[in-house]
Amino acid sequence: MYEHLNEIINKYEEISLNLSKPETIADQGLYRKLSKEHASMSPLVEKIRERDSMLSELDEAQAMLADKPDREMREYLIDESASIKEKLETVEQELKILLLPKDPNDDKSVIIEIRAGAGGDEAALFAGVLYRMYCMYAEQRGWRPELIDASETGIGGFKEIVFTIEADGAYSRFKFESGVHRVQRVPATESSGRIHTSTITVAVLAEADEVDVEIAQSDIEVDTFRASGAGGQHINKTDSAIRITHKPSGIVVTCQDQRSQHKNRDRAMAVLRSKLFDLALTEQESGQAQARREQVGTGNRNERIRTYNYPQGRVTDHRINLTLYRINDILNGDIDELIDSLITSDQARKLGAFVEGAIAG
Repeated sequence: MYEHLNEIINKYEEISLNLSKPETIADQGLYRKLSKEHASMSPLVEKIRERDSMLSELDEAQAMLADKPDREMREYLIDESASIKEKLETVEQELKILLLPKDPNDDKSVIIEIRAGAGGDEAALFAGVLYRMYCMYAEQRGWRPELIDASETGIGGFKEIVFTIEADGAYSRFKFESGVHRVQRVPATESSGRIHTSTITVAVLAEADEVDVEIAQSDIEVDTFRASGAGGQHINKTDSAIRITHKPSGIVVTCQDQRSQHKNRDRAMAVLRSKLFDLALTEQESGQAQARREQVGTGNRNERIRTYNYPQGRVTDHRINLTLYRINDILNGDIDELIDSLITSDQARKLGAFVEGAIAG
């Protein structure tokens, strides 16, 4: 695992040198690319240097012990060596995680789709609750959610809602939210106090760039129509809403939240690219059983991943058997503990698979 550490340091220093060159600074595209690569490598390089420093300290202490110092110095050096080894173990564990192959989509923005499932109006209402939860979480991190499309019910819920969060690293925080979310609560209209169970499906897509997916104009059919639902006075006055049909795949995307037809078309194309990108990834991964086993859950949108139980005040993530008894905080966007636990579990699985592969090899 550690055999290529010097190569990583050399590459990092080479990028640092290139960033200072006038020709690189003049080429903004290259400068941004190298800056992003430099920033992504920095935590790993810092950890490698921290490990190297500890190994040097340990070698120095061992060399001094080999010189057979007096009893007092010997005891000090033994204690110092034990302390360094303990810290080194922690640093090497952190380094192993940093060395794991990174999800190439982690730095991307996300498109999130929430759809009401079983449960009728209750499911639609909870779709709105989840939308609010994700928006509050994004805003706490300084990220701005932007609505793309929504199909509202008459009582304040959503049959479907699609929105984007434009931020570096958004996908790394949201990617484990894909799946079926179950809610158990007593509806306001339920006079007998009986608990109802409803389901909501969440799909998280990495926002694809134009370079990721190329779409031929001949493959799409674009329709315009008048926007409907909440959205201000401009609604229903112009044919600003856009529907794009991708003929080869049958995927249909609509966007009606932006005031201009041009902006709605751009948004709809971004969603279409992301859906086609996700479809390509799914097909690619279908034959990679090992890669799927290394993930937390399967990523299958039919998989029940989490339950929100209002009467008990708990939220349970079934993939990692984590239960938190603070449902109100979570639904108000305090979901870092859930996300961090899922990421840690995923890292542990990948690390275990890496070690098994190394032993087998």
